[in-house]
Amino acid sequence: MAEAAGYDPLGAAGTWRHQRAKLVVYTLLCLFALYYVLPLGVVILNSFRDLPDINRNGLIGLPHSFSLNYWSLAWDKFCVGGTCAGIEPFFFNSVSMVVPATIISTAVGAVNGYVLAKWRFTGSEVLFGLMTLGVFMPGQMVLLPWARVLGWLGLTNTTSGLVLIHCVQGLSFTTLFCRNYYVNIPDDLIKAARIDGAGFWRIFRKIVLPLSPPILIVTVIWQFTNIWNEFLFAVIFSSGTHQPITAALIALSAGGTSVHQYNVESAAVLIAALPPLLVYVFGGRYFLRGLTQGALK
Repeated sequence: MAEAAGYDPLGAAGTWRHQRAKLVVYTLLCLFALYYVLPLGVVILNSFRDLPDINRNGLIGLPHSFSLNYWSLAWDKFCVGGTCAGIEPFFFNSVSMVVPATIISTAVGAVNGYVLAKWRFTGSEVLFGLMTLGVFMPGQMVLLPWARVLGWLGLTNTTSGLVLIHCVQGLSFTTLFCRNYYVNIPDDLIKAARIDGAGFWRIFRKIVLPLSPPILIVTVIWQFTNIWNEFLFAVIFSSGTHQPITAALIALSAGGTSVHQYNVESAAVLIAALPPLLVYVFGGRYFLRGLTQGALK
C-alpha cells in the first residue's frame, strides 16, 4: 500500500546519493570523451585555418579565418615524398589494397570457420588453436619471413604484395570470428541437410551463408579498419609511389621548405582517416549487433 501511494523505499537521502553517483559517473564519462575527442577537434579546426593564424595563435585555438582550399591542396597539390601530386595516388593505393584484402580474407575466414565448426576432423581443435596464435603474434616477428616470401614471388614493393600479406595476416581474426559464430548454428540443421544429400558447398551456400550476415559485417568492418590503418607492413614493404596512405603521411613535406603547413597537413590526415571513420559511422551499429549475436562468445 505504501509503495502504491508513492512511497520511496530508498528514502530522500538514498535517492540523493543515487542521483549524486549518477552525476559523478556522467561527468567523468563526459570528461574522458572530451579528452579523447579533443585532438580530433584540433586537427579539424586547423584544416580550415590560415597558416598565419596558426603561427600567431598556436595550434590549439578557435579559427580566426576559414578556408576550404587546404583540402584541395592536400588532395592533389601537396608535396609528399618529393612528388607534388598530393595524397590522391596514395589514397587509391590504399583502396586497391584494402578492398581485395578485406574480401579475400573474409571469404577464406568464413570457409575456415565453417570447416572448423561443422566439419571437424582429427586435430581440428589443434589447428584452430595454432591459427588463433596469429591474433597474439606481434607483426615484427614476421617481417623477415615476409621479406623472403615477397622476394621469391617477385612482389616486393607492390600493392599485390601488401594484399597477400594482409590476407594471410587477417586469417587468424576472420577464422576466429566466423568459427565462434558458426558453432552456435544447430548441428541438427547441418545433419538434416546431409541426410537430404547436400554436400559441403551446398550446405555452406544454402544454410550457413544466409545465417552469416551479422558476423560477415563484423569481419568486413574489422578487416577494413585494421588494414586501412595498418602502418608497419606499409612502411617496411612499400616505398615511393607504391605506398598506401598511412605510410605516405610520414613523408609529408612543405614543398622543400622548412615551414610546416599545419593546415594542409591536417587536411591530409583527415582525408586519410575518412574511410574508416565513415565505415564506423554507417556500420558501427551493425558491428555491435553482430558482436552481440555470438561473434566473440
